[in-house]
Amino acid sequence: MSKSSRSVAVVIPARYESSRFPGKPLVKLNGKPMVQHVYERAVACRVVSDVLVATDDDRIKQAVEQFGGRVVMAKGDYRTGTDRVAAVAGMFGGEFFVDLQGDEIPLNPELLADLIEPFVQSGAEMGTLKRVMDSTEDLHNPAVVKVVTDSRGYALYFSRAPIPLVRDDPDRRAVGGLHYIHLGLYMYTKETLLRFAALPTSPLEEAEKLEQLRGLDNGIRIRVWETKHASLRVDQPADVPEVAERLQQYDVLKRELEIKGVASGR
Repeated sequence: MSKSSRSVAVVIPARYESSRFPGKPLVKLNGKPMVQHVYERAVACRVVSDVLVATDDDRIKQAVEQFGGRVVMAKGDYRTGTDRVAAVAGMFGGEFFVDLQGDEIPLNPELLADLIEPFVQSGAEMGTLKRVMDSTEDLHNPAVVKVVTDSRGYALYFSRAPIPLVRDDPDRRAVGGLHYIHLGLYMYTKETLLRFAALPTSPLEEAEKLEQLRGLDNGIRIRVWETKHASLRVDQPADVPEVAERLQQYDVLKRELEIKGVASGR
């Protein structure tokens, strides 16, 4: 699928106010605001038609404009990032919309393709990504969302709790191929996105503070594909130094590989 074959818009919801980390989209990571890192990787994805930042704050708007990004003001009391993305979808035409959370940094733009390419061929109405969990610490960290899927790849449940529980393991360790991290991005058909935003907040959504549970609570099937590409998540200020270091390491490695590729004539 080429950039022009299907209309796929990535919308990055970025609000300034946050109970745990006010101003998070503007935190500097190696000299760039976090929202710029997310934006640049989305733009670099070969199957993305358009990228927009949706914000309610002039400081974020100015920061995006300064690095040459596209930004739209979506002011209002939106419950979640997806609801802000739906407001943007209502302003524009397009077939498919990707909600890429502003604190989920794809290290490789191919991560987005791992969702977009199968989604547009599947006939699904809502989709997302998972990645194998290899850290027992992540399994028990409520900031890391877990997902369980059925044999056909549809989500059974998302939770901040360590699911599924391996009853016979007293150490409650993460098991590769059984425990999966859910990544902070969703893809919708435009019709499903607008329908999702019109639904009331569900009891499960309110309990777990996970917007995707509104979909499951209301019969919207969520197709989940696996990616092996890494991403970095900033949840609180304490995460910033490690994320900045890992970003720098990745960029250095990428440049070294590019230099080797040029030198070998590839």
